[in-house]
Amino acid sequence: MSEYLADRSANVKETAAAPWRGLDPRTIAVHCSWLAAPLGSLALTAAASGGRLGPGEWITVASIGVAFSVVTALGLVRLARTRYRVTEDAFEVRTGLFVRRYRSVPLNRIRGVDLTANPVHRLFGLAVLRAGTGGGPGSGSGELALEALSRPAAERLRAELLSRAGVAASADPVVSVLDPRWTRYAPLTFWVFGGVFVVIGTAYRILHDLGVEPWRIPVVRRALLTLGGVSPWTVVPVSVALIAVVGSVGAVVLYVENWWRFRLEWTDSGTLAVRRGLLTTRSVSIERARLRGLVLREPLLLRAAGGATLKAVAGGLGDADENRRRSALLPPAPRAEALRAAARVLAGPGSAPEPRLTASPLDAPRLSPLDRPRLTAHPAAAFRRRVLRGMIFVVLPVTAALAVPGVLFTTVLVHCAWVFLLVGTLTTFWLARDAYRALGHGLDGPYLVTRSGTFSRDTVALRRDGIVAWTFSSSPFARRAGLVTLTAAVAAGENGYRVPDMAERESARLAETATPGILTEFLERA
Repeated sequence: MSEYLADRSANVKETAAAPWRGLDPRTIAVHCSWLAAPLGSLALTAAASGGRLGPGEWITVASIGVAFSVVTALGLVRLARTRYRVTEDAFEVRTGLFVRRYRSVPLNRIRGVDLTANPVHRLFGLAVLRAGTGGGPGSGSGELALEALSRPAAERLRAELLSRAGVAASADPVVSVLDPRWTRYAPLTFWVFGGVFVVIGTAYRILHDLGVEPWRIPVVRRALLTLGGVSPWTVVPVSVALIAVVGSVGAVVLYVENWWRFRLEWTDSGTLAVRRGLLTTRSVSIERARLRGLVLREPLLLRAAGGATLKAVAGGLGDADENRRRSALLPPAPRAEALRAAARVLAGPGSAPEPRLTASPLDAPRLSPLDRPRLTAHPAAAFRRRVLRGMIFVVLPVTAALAVPGVLFTTVLVHCAWVFLLVGTLTTFWLARDAYRALGHGLDGPYLVTRSGTFSRDTVALRRDGIVAWTFSSSPFARRAGLVTLTAAVAAGENGYRVPDMAERESARLAETATPGILTEFLERA
């Protein structure tokens, strides 16, 4: 009996020390925010008809009323039945009315705590908290989410969860902040053109679903008739220039929305935190123990302007789509800033800020493995493979597609074919040479460094102790050339990072040197 009373007393003390907490009542208003669109449409209809509503409009009003009642009732149930608390060793959440659910995650399993707030959340001063545990997709334990908490409560809970790591505060926690001048890099992506066509296609699909034929709209019809009477030599350059201008404006707007108020810093708990966003704010945290490396990404246009982006190779960031969104550490920015931020991230919390790069790369200090990496070149057969791929998959098919109709119908297409063959061949050799010169691999202290690509050149620094397996793959043509693609498997990021077109003997040597012991058994058998 005394033992029972002692246990019960201990439980009461624990409950008193960690009381259950609830969501913010303003959560209901967020859940009902979707009503703004139908109510706005109904208001416009009423204004256009002078306040006279027909049977259809009254049915809409009734439907909105029923939906409002249902959503409000569900919101009240969720508000009343969702409770959470942080005990000495766990983060606990319980939900549900008819089907009750209780989830408890040990604090030492929480790998990151993110805060997000869309415009509606920000209007009501709320935020959504997501605590990632690193569970795999579909495991049911990858994330605990609370929607929604007041912003101060969310910040306090985030700090409370992250403080369990027990890492001392860094001397200079801020790694990087946004410089408004970086917006000049926003248009230097291929989405400047692709994004415009995506928007046009989406608008067309919406109009088509509504039964509206876009070319029958008076403005569109007049524009098409006007363009029909203009020479193609005028229409094509003007259209390309107009698309570039519209795409550039859209790219800058998206850049500002995604990255405004950007801040990359080490928190007091030793967690890397990324905060950004104008209308929809985002806050992503990455535990240092889950950080396996970095990726310096330089798309072709951005690289030509001296820019780059930085991504983390880290576990616990969700599935592939979530990882792509949450692993970004730096927006398109000067390459020097990306290298400086990479050095601070790899050095960890408490590291002193490195000096800025000087005008001459030879005089500048080497900041990190991503900065002018010491790479081993790949065989010349890798260059020939890139030339053959471009010729076989792009140049020759397009030339044939132009030449055959030209022979059958008009000599104009024949001239287009030989011009494309000449220009395409020269372009293929230039891109293949650029890709080959970038290709390389090497070991830099505790990191495996690889670099490849031309349209998007990626320099990857992976912690060697984070590599768990190796994959050797080659096609029949690659085997004839003595080439192998080596893939380092890590339980983070994209799960595997390729070192393409290596010499066959060099691939085994690199894998064994980078991670001694993993290939020993297979090499002995060989």
